[in-house]
Amino acid sequence: MDTHAPGYSADKAAVLKRLRRIEGQVRGLQRMVEEDTYCIDVLTQVSAATKALESVALSLLDEHLAHCVHDAIASGEGAEDKIAEASAAIARLVRS
Repeated sequence: MDTHAPGYSADKAAVLKRLRRIEGQVRGLQRMVEEDTYCIDVLTQVSAATKALESVALSLLDEHLAHCVHDAIASGEGAEDKIAEASAAIARLVRS
């Protein structure tokens, strides 16, 4: 386990704010289903929540590359592992 601060540390408040907004979107989806909202309207909101999560994921990946991978390459320690982690994360995002 890495003991260094994550790459998003400087933007932690912004990341949390975005995740809370997405959480609100998901609660809104639950309400829509409880209220028997038209399927297409629910699907539209699911798509919006999905895009919002993808945006957070891409931002976190960018921070990982800019900080964690960059620092590992600069220090010469663990660069291959950080690059492999980033590649695996990219693969998971592409498959999702």
